[in-house]
Amino acid sequence: MNSMDELPPSLSVGADGKIVTIGSSVIPIINKLQDIFASTSGDLLKIELPQVAVVGSQSSGKSSVLEALVGRDFLPRGSGICTRRPLILQLEKRPRQLDGDDQREWGEFLHLPGKRFYDFSKIRQEIQAETDKEAGINRGVSVKPIRLKISSANVLNITLVDLPGITKVPVGDQPSDIEARIRTMVMSFISQEACIILAVSPANCDLATSDALQMARAADPSGYRTIGVITKLDIMDRGTNARNFLLGGVIPLRLGYIGVVNRSQEDINKNRSIGEALEHEEQFFRDHTAYDGLSDCCGIRQLAKKLNQVLEQHIKTILPHLKAELNSHLLDVEKELHSYGEIMESKAEQGAILLNILTKYSEALSTMVDGKSKQLSTKALSGGARIHYIFQSIFVKRLEEVDPCDDLTDDDIRTAIQNATGPKNTIFVPELPIEVLVRRQIERLLDPSLQCIRHVHEELIKVSRACEANDEMQRFPVLKRHVDEVVGKFLADAVKPAEEMFSKIIEIEGIHPQTNSAKPIAFGVGFSTSTWGMPSLFGSRGTSSKSQANGSVNETFCDMDQKPSVIKLSEPPCILRPPEMQTETEAAQIRVTKLLVRSYYDIVRKNIQDFVPKAIMYFLVNHTKMNILSTLIKQLYRENLFDDMLQEQDVVVIKRKQIREMSRILQQAVQALDAVEYDMSS
Repeated sequence: MNSMDELPPSLSVGADGKIVTIGSSVIPIINKLQDIFASTSGDLLKIELPQVAVVGSQSSGKSSVLEALVGRDFLPRGSGICTRRPLILQLEKRPRQLDGDDQREWGEFLHLPGKRFYDFSKIRQEIQAETDKEAGINRGVSVKPIRLKISSANVLNITLVDLPGITKVPVGDQPSDIEARIRTMVMSFISQEACIILAVSPANCDLATSDALQMARAADPSGYRTIGVITKLDIMDRGTNARNFLLGGVIPLRLGYIGVVNRSQEDINKNRSIGEALEHEEQFFRDHTAYDGLSDCCGIRQLAKKLNQVLEQHIKTILPHLKAELNSHLLDVEKELHSYGEIMESKAEQGAILLNILTKYSEALSTMVDGKSKQLSTKALSGGARIHYIFQSIFVKRLEEVDPCDDLTDDDIRTAIQNATGPKNTIFVPELPIEVLVRRQIERLLDPSLQCIRHVHEELIKVSRACEANDEMQRFPVLKRHVDEVVGKFLADAVKPAEEMFSKIIEIEGIHPQTNSAKPIAFGVGFSTSTWGMPSLFGSRGTSSKSQANGSVNETFCDMDQKPSVIKLSEPPCILRPPEMQTETEAAQIRVTKLLVRSYYDIVRKNIQDFVPKAIMYFLVNHTKMNILSTLIKQLYRENLFDDMLQEQDVVVIKRKQIREMSRILQQAVQALDAVEYDMSS
């Protein structure tokens, strides 16, 4: 192929004799993007890239059209369904080099990177093997595409997609809904606005029932990106021709039809080259007068020219949208690349990065506690707001709900009073039982105080974990783990002095209740002191004792000879309780005792409600804000720990490399689009 006339049909020639290569600057970049996207997650970026999809029913001649466009014989052949997986074929035009350079054409599969196939029969075998591997050997189909790149100086930069042919009857391992599955697969490709559709229909079938045209019309109702291809013109019934088809007399297409003559099975069996087949095609159209005047829509060469023209116009149409989409994704990729940080090459760089991370973490913790974080939530309380909620809505509110006498029965109070009076009766409320009961209720305030600081401690741990969730901290898992350990110990140490102070305050409040300030309450009101004083208990018996004694002395001496009977007392039980009957005085004493207990408890409760939040803020919250950075620097900022602290995960290193490469390719793509846009406008 040394002359221009011997160029393969995949190239069209302009009026100045130069090869037309519209899109040659941008398509290689797009092909590279397709490789990157396919080799990563596949869903990282979903950019609709220009490509040409070949659609048709089973055995309609699609693969033959593809091979003719490429100029090489490399696709699987045989009876029944041959294309059972989408084949994404990237044609890469390689510039001609100086003499002596290897100008051989080669193919390379994405699943076999670095392995070049110079023998195209080996490419066919690899396609068949990879198809059998994914779809089975018994006619099964798969939606997972095979990606093949062919590099040659004799092709245009373009992406072609060979899709499985529509089949009606399941065979082999094919499921019963094979037709619906293949249609869904085909539609997923041709529905993209960037895709040009080659709707292939055999000339010996009715175009009105063509599966390819029906699907193309569904995916492209306007018809701006559908080219009709009529194959097998040479095997139509004698006396018939496809002139009316090509002129759009049966089913009109905006972009028209191209008629081609496929290689016959005999040509394939005899290994006739595609070049010979093209010569045969040209001879066919010269010999059939029915196609006179239709030279612009007959033959593979005209199909390549038509495809190139449509591709040029299509690129012009989608260029603004594609450029905007690439720019948008470039911004996202640059942002993601920034999140992975730069590679550190020296101790100074490591130290600077480590100090920056620790400083940002400490500042983030302080701002989140103070409610000044830029990521302010509108859905739920966070940071310092949660601490305030713990103080006011949990701690203070719960203490106000507690009745200090709710666990004291009247019998308990009466027992305490009687125990405090000893063997005597009393008309006043003793101080000792009040002190004991008050002290017992004050001690109950210690547990909620300790629970409050534990709640705040847990909230600070949550704030710390939230601050550790930034990209820089996630980049270094060892550093994140050590920061978590240091902060955890720091907060635990800060809790201890606060807990000790709470215990001391409760002990101080209960050690000497100030009941002396309360006025003593006498219970003589309404009662006779002669009844409740000492005389009331023993005086009446004392005044009458003399007369009774004088009157009975004689009787006593008279009865001296008779031995008196013994009076026996019952043994006291092990546990004694006051009598069940409660006197009015005891009831009054119980009421006053409760009043005094509640009054003093309320005084202490208010002190504790005010003191505990202040102590927690001082010992824990403010202490953390002011000292956490210095603690982290003291514990972690050591040169001998830099390598360990800033050790990245392997996946991060790999990801950064991939994203950097993707950023480079996207930048090239945007620059190439700018150049293409400029060329087209000029």
